[in-house]
Amino acid sequence: MAGSPFSLHGKVAVVTGAAGLLGVRHGHALAAAGAEVIVTDLQAAPCEALARELRAAYGGAAHAVAADVGERTSVENLRDQILNGPGRIDVLVNNAALNEKVEDPLASGDLLRFENFPLELWENAFRVNVTGTFLTCRILGSLMARQGSGSIVNLASTYAVVAPDQSLYRQPDGTQTFWKSPAYPATKGAVLALTRFLAAYWGRAGVRVNALSPGGVENGQEAGFIARYAERTPLGRMARPGDYEGALVFLASDASAYMTGANLIVDGGWTAW
Repeated sequence: MAGSPFSLHGKVAVVTGAAGLLGVRHGHALAAAGAEVIVTDLQAAPCEALARELRAAYGGAAHAVAADVGERTSVENLRDQILNGPGRIDVLVNNAALNEKVEDPLASGDLLRFENFPLELWENAFRVNVTGTFLTCRILGSLMARQGSGSIVNLASTYAVVAPDQSLYRQPDGTQTFWKSPAYPATKGAVLALTRFLAAYWGRAGVRVNALSPGGVENGQEAGFIARYAERTPLGRMARPGDYEGALVFLASDASAYMTGANLIVDGGWTAW
């Protein structure tokens, strides 16, 4: 891929939330495109395992740094370790987020209904999803602005664009034990607003800032939910974990050199109707 506008050879890329389902795929996509990848998440062990996996698969450099994106000092430590290692940042993928999932048994019951949703969960979602994106952009993105180049990709969601369809979670007999909470759509809407702000703010500094809004990913949900989601989607299926890799590399690389402040929706057509 060297010489291609999609190439990331010679670039240093940071992925937050790298131990999650999509975070792992983001790390693979960037490494496959030639980037030197720093993977970060709350726990060091899964990041170190992923970094070893990337080095073995692609032969390039990959590093692991544990960090809490919602804590300023933790993100500053991440920055310092990057500066003491690769010495620069060319791509920042803000993937870390809290998102209650239908496949998580702890999320069932009336707790997630708007009328009952705990303030603590609301505030923690904003701490990670919004403050975390703010801190990484400010602390790591500022390095890009000073060097005069860089690409930031903020992971948003279709639920930043349209409201959750609560009927997806309703059983054929009319019962419902899961509701999509207000926190995830609200935080991802804020991520889109921050993306537009930074695109305008840093455009003349050579830093591009875009959002990638994925649709739902099949990951062990019960068969009825998968079928309802597929029926609601023009392409007739949920996403596979690798379905976002091409879009991510596009936004990270020079292939999207004249693109900033945009929201690239990759959802199988979910928001088309």
